[in-house]
Amino acid sequence: MRRDVFQAIADPTRREIIGMLAQRSLNLNNVADQFSISRPAISKHIKILTECGLVTITQQGRERYCHADFGKLKQVADWTARYQKFWTEKLDALGTFLEQEKKQSPK
Repeated sequence: MRRDVFQAIADPTRREIIGMLAQRSLNLNNVADQFSISRPAISKHIKILTECGLVTITQQGRERYCHADFGKLKQVADWTARYQKFWTEKLDALGTFLEQEKKQSPK
């Protein structure tokens, strides 16, 4: 099953895992050691991150290493950019309105 990148970043634990892997690749045990939840729970979070394409896993000897892949985050950046433009335009219009009101008000 291919998951949506928005599902992946909706969970704070998964966001924290992404943040950790942004710094460096870690094996599954190193990732799990950073959390107080069970290893199976961490494995489930890693699985979701791999299904949506934010994490890739490579085998190195007996170890499995997790690597961040931020290409899919472009979807999130593109989506938020639309709203950033919307709010920027709204706030600019409000600023213009308030400036005009200030000029027109009696002193």
